[in-house]
Amino acid sequence: MQLSTQTPKSIHRTKAVDEHWSTVTRPELSVVVPIHNEVESLYQLIDAIATTLKANQLNYEIICIDDGSRDGSTELLKQQARIRTDLQAIILRRNYGQTAAMAAGFKYAQGQVIVTLDGDLQNDPADIPRLLAKLEEGYDLVSGWRKQRQDAALTRLLPSKIANWLIGRITGVRLHDYGCSLKAYRAELVADMNLYGELHRFLPALAFIEGARIAEIPVGHHARRYGQSKYGLGRTLRVVMDLLTISFMKTFLTRPMHVFGLLGLISMVLGILSGGYLTFLKFGFNQSIENRPLLFLTIVLILTGLQLFCFGLLAELLMRTYHESQSRPIYRVREIV
Repeated sequence: MQLSTQTPKSIHRTKAVDEHWSTVTRPELSVVVPIHNEVESLYQLIDAIATTLKANQLNYEIICIDDGSRDGSTELLKQQARIRTDLQAIILRRNYGQTAAMAAGFKYAQGQVIVTLDGDLQNDPADIPRLLAKLEEGYDLVSGWRKQRQDAALTRLLPSKIANWLIGRITGVRLHDYGCSLKAYRAELVADMNLYGELHRFLPALAFIEGARIAEIPVGHHARRYGQSKYGLGRTLRVVMDLLTISFMKTFLTRPMHVFGLLGLISMVLGILSGGYLTFLKFGFNQSIENRPLLFLTIVLILTGLQLFCFGLLAELLMRTYHESQSRPIYRVREIV
C-alpha cells in the first residue's frame, strides 16, 4: 500500500491520525529535512533524495518541515507535496528553530530508520545508502563526518573544530563532526529522545545517554550554492550553555542531589570550619571578629550550602515527577533473549 502524504490538519497528532498511520505499511526509511528559506535548492534536493533512494530500491518517505520560511519555500513545498506520493510537508506556524523542526520531523516520521540532512544541498543524498549500510552493522546511530568540508576556514571550520573537541571531552562521545546534520538513526532510539532549546547539535550525546551504539563515517560536502548560512560565531555562547545542560544530564539526570548536595556539603563544611576558627579567636584570645571579612564569608558559605541542599531536594522531586509522570524508566533494554 502506498504511503499517504496528506498533512494532518492539526499541528498535534490526534488519536485518529495515529489510527490512520497504524493501518499504513510502515516505510523502511524516513528522510527528515528541516527547511528555512531554501526555495532555490528545495526542488533539486527532493529530486536528488528520491533518485538515490529509488536507485537503491528502498521503501521511503521524505518529510520536509518548513520552519517559518518567508521566501516561497512554503508554497513550493505544498505544491510538491500535492503532486508527489513520497513527500509529506509539515508546515510550522512560525520559525521555531532547527531543533523544533527536527523534533516535528521525528514525530511524524514512520520509517524504521530515520535519516536527517540539511536543506541547502551541502549534504549529499548519495551518502544515505552508506549510512544505512553502516547502521546495519549493529549501530543505533551513524553520524556523517564532513572530512573535506567546503566552508570558510576562519568563521566556520576553526570554531567547529574547537567545539567538536570540547563537546567530545565533556560528553565522552568523541566525534570529528558534531555539526553535520547528515545522520541515520534507528526509530526506537529517536522515540526515547526529547529535544528542547537548541539540542539538535548534541543528538549523538543525547543518544549516548540513552545507551546507543554510535559510529561515524566520512561523507561528502558541497559548497553552498544558494543563499547564506544561518550559522555564525554568534551561536558560540548558546552552544556552551547547551553543552553544560548535556553534561549535567549525562552525569546527574537521575541523581541531581549528588551534585547539589556535594556542593552544599562542601560549602557548609567550609563555613563551619571558618566559623569555628572565628569562635576560637573570639573566646580563646578575646579578639574582635565583628569587622573581619571572614565572618561575612562564613555566613555566605553556610547559607549557600543550605540553599544548594534545597535545590538538590527540589531537583530530586522534579526528576521523579519527570520519570513517573511519563512512565519513563531510568534504564533502556537493548534486547531480551
